[in-house]
Amino acid sequence: MITYEQTDFLYHSVTLLMDLYDISGGRLDVIAEEAEHQELSRESSTTMEPSRDRGGRATQDVSTFQRFSVNTNESLRFEPCDTSTPSPTGAEDGLDDDDDDDEDDDVFKEGDTENEINTIRNRLQGKVAEMENFAGHLEEIFLTVEENFGRQEQHLEQHYNDVLQTLSQRYDDRAAGLEEEKKSKLEALYNQLLACGEALDASKEHIEAAQEIYRSQDKRLFLKAVIPAIKRIEEFAKEEMDLSLSTTLEFNPPLVSDLSDVQTMMDSINVVPAPSAPVINPQMPNSATLTSLRVCWSLFSDDTVEYYELYYRPVLEDMPADSTCAPHVSKIKVKETHCTVTDLLPNAQYELWVTATNTTGISPASEKALYMTVPSPPVIKQRDCTSCPEAALIRWESGNTNPVDSYTVELSDMGTDGGITESIVALPTCQCLIQLQTGRRYLISVRAVNIGGPSDRSEVITVSTTGTFFYLLEDTAHPCLSISEDGFTVFYGDEELPISAMASDDNTFTSCVAVLGDLIPVRGRHYWEVEVDDGTEFRIGVAYEDTEKDSYLGATSTSWCMRHILTPSRHKYEFLHRGWSPDLRLTVNPVRIGVALDYERGTLSFFNVDLEQHLHTFHCHFRNYVHPCFSLDNTGELTVHNGIEAPEYAFI
Repeated sequence: MITYEQTDFLYHSVTLLMDLYDISGGRLDVIAEEAEHQELSRESSTTMEPSRDRGGRATQDVSTFQRFSVNTNESLRFEPCDTSTPSPTGAEDGLDDDDDDDEDDDVFKEGDTENEINTIRNRLQGKVAEMENFAGHLEEIFLTVEENFGRQEQHLEQHYNDVLQTLSQRYDDRAAGLEEEKKSKLEALYNQLLACGEALDASKEHIEAAQEIYRSQDKRLFLKAVIPAIKRIEEFAKEEMDLSLSTTLEFNPPLVSDLSDVQTMMDSINVVPAPSAPVINPQMPNSATLTSLRVCWSLFSDDTVEYYELYYRPVLEDMPADSTCAPHVSKIKVKETHCTVTDLLPNAQYELWVTATNTTGISPASEKALYMTVPSPPVIKQRDCTSCPEAALIRWESGNTNPVDSYTVELSDMGTDGGITESIVALPTCQCLIQLQTGRRYLISVRAVNIGGPSDRSEVITVSTTGTFFYLLEDTAHPCLSISEDGFTVFYGDEELPISAMASDDNTFTSCVAVLGDLIPVRGRHYWEVEVDDGTEFRIGVAYEDTEKDSYLGATSTSWCMRHILTPSRHKYEFLHRGWSPDLRLTVNPVRIGVALDYERGTLSFFNVDLEQHLHTFHCHFRNYVHPCFSLDNTGELTVHNGIEAPEYAFI
């Protein structure tokens, strides 16, 4: 039960905090005004000569700033900040120009001052927001106390009215009983009084008759009348008169049991009923961590509760119906209508319910609610990530058994001093294409998000937008090909493979000994280079994702390639598409070939990098995004160089 003193304390606390909030709001305006005043002071410092003291030093003629020290667990502190105004000439009286470097340490740097003011302002605004939230919470408590007090007052008044009504009924019943008892007593006494009157009248008649006989002068008549008179008197004397009262003068005392129900009602005023079932609230967003849950519940009645017991257990997907195999139920005893449950599993669902207890008994259990901890950090698949001068494609794995609502990609530019520069939220799948600036390096991480909140960051990867970067897709490689550990060199050995090793799926090349690179899913310009030797027959170019895996590169309409063929007389080069090539001859065998892809212009160009020589250009409107493709037609190797800046001649 909350006393009147506690209610009054809460009310004054809310009032004080709201006043403090208003004052804090005013402080923010003061800071802004002082910042503007400081700007004007600096601008006018070149034309205004500051006042000097007797020692020749410049004195400060503007109000000094106050540095705010804000801590959520402490009160606001104000510390003076040294804001001495520098001399407009750059040197104090009596000092040479050689001391300028020392004076620069005492001069405010405009950018640093603004950053400091912004930092202080943001921290103070955060503190004010926290106080506002706390004030709102206290206001809710105050209103709850008022409502509880009103319900208790109504409850007590109802009890009071019931007791008065019962006592009034008992009074009416008792007064009616006394009236009936009085009436019966009076009727009995009246009847007895009538009987006494009749007896007295009979006695009087007998006495008068005897006196009349006694006064008679006739002896004969006297003797004749006296005998019957004596007999009548004797018979009357034989009749016994009941001279005791027919009723008592006292009234019957009230029975103790008559007021037993009143006593019960009086006792019920001090008896607290058992509470009703609490109502557990649905999970609020951002109310969980990797291993904890914040649970809230409420009561819709004026129940008095001493403590609550929160029960919880994990929900397993394939939990059998047999209760003996059900997860262990844990319990927490708390006095508030909220609780933080710790030591839980990440990205796991938990079933929770709560009961309320007081001196009378335990309430029924609330309905069960499902809560979920935040997911584990995703795992970025770096070998599946690609980039180009204008964008990057990031792929990752969820790393969680339970479903995840969405993902958030966070990136920061390594060329800036700040933290996260951009966040891409509400991503439904495990990949994201991010538009970036050319020639930068970025740190990229991913978070998984569910109703409980966001996970911790994944491991950070570095992405460069100097050039187009991709890996080779090993699942597309012909069984005769081997790929180096770094993923950029392709080998074709002369050993024979067993027939079982030749078995492949629909995504693997079967006829052409080839492999694809990652898809280049960004419109724009892309460049990479391939290093080969004179004795290797190869095909290099691009192909659609649905290109036929049982045909050769350049033989269909879904691929474009440059082919090198060794003949007894010369090195032959072809530029194939749909199986057709123009008649071109190269005088110098290229050992480092540049490939330039321009989606917008619809061109695919090849260059001799060592000579900066253009070899050939395909002109085609690419209907889809393409993969880089590489093939070896005899034993040998080739090495892919990507993530490099395109030379100026590549896109002239």
